[in-house]
Amino acid sequence: MSIKLVILKSGETVISDAKELIVEEDKIVGYLLGNPFKITSQKSLLLTEEVIQDSDHMVEITMSPWILLTSDTSIPIKPDWVVTVVEPMESVKKMYEERVNVFKKETDQGTSTKG
Repeated sequence: MSIKLVILKSGETVISDAKELIVEEDKIVGYLLGNPFKITSQKSLLLTEEVIQDSDHMVEITMSPWILLTSDTSIPIKPDWVVTVVEPMESVKKMYEERVNVFKKETDQGTSTKG
C-alpha cells in the first residue's frame, strides 16, 4: 500500500492508497485512489476528533469518505486534476489506516445484514 496525500485542483486534500496509471513510454494518464478519504484541517481550538501535535502547532484533522454516495473503493482521476502528491505525516497515515479498517468493518456488517 502506498498511502499518499493528493492535493486536487479543487483545493481538496485526499488521502488514499494512490497508484499512478501509466501507459507505454512511462506517461502518467491518471491516478487510481484506493479508499480515498477527504481531509479537512484547521488550527485546533477545541479538541473534537483527533489532534495532531507537531512542535508548537496543533491541528484538528477530520477524515470522511471522499465521495459519500458511492460503494466504489477505487476511484480513477485525471492527472490534470492533481496539483501534487506528497507523503503524509506518520500520525496522519496511522489515522487513515484506522479509519479505513473501521469503514470496511461497517460496510461489511451493513452488507451482511441486508442479505
